[in-house]
Amino acid sequence: MVAIFVLTVGVVAVAALAGTMMTTGNRSKYMSLEASLASEKLEDLNHWAANQPQVCVPTGDASVGSLTSDVLQTTTCPLGATASIAYYDDVNINFSNSSTDCVSSLGGCFDETVAAGGAQYTTTYHSPDGTVTTATTATAPTNMTFHRRWIIEANSPVAGVRRITVLVTVTSSDISPFNPTFQMSLVRP
Repeated sequence: MVAIFVLTVGVVAVAALAGTMMTTGNRSKYMSLEASLASEKLEDLNHWAANQPQVCVPTGDASVGSLTSDVLQTTTCPLGATASIAYYDDVNINFSNSSTDCVSSLGGCFDETVAAGGAQYTTTYHSPDGTVTTATTATAPTNMTFHRRWIIEANSPVAGVRRITVLVTVTSSDISPFNPTFQMSLVRP
């Protein structure tokens, strides 16, 4: 009777440990993807010239964008360039075998769907052979997994530079109630 009790306690402990390890592994996967998506957005924003609406801060403003709410605004730069900018987007990452969009349907494609400030969804397909194709649609993917927001601050941390900060949040129900966030910044002239 004592041996059965000890064996039962051991089996229950191993089962609890296995469940915890699976949950932690799933969270780690999402957090790694968040770091990649934050880095990707920072690289994207960093390639714009300083006088372009995507990265400029209008004269008299301390910042544009937000890390706490979705901001869609018309931004006018000091040199006169103007554009409507969404300082947020949603990203869905998937694996596709669709022969219509994926050039290498046998090997499958990594695909990333981004929606920025409207009902326009752009999917980029990355084939194993290096081919990249894109498709645009008005239909949302079934599960938008990540939400990104960014802010551009003028003269921060010192005068004459801008700090760009990106915040990525998991919106997938796969890991609820723990929805990790990841934040990354860069400073540029």
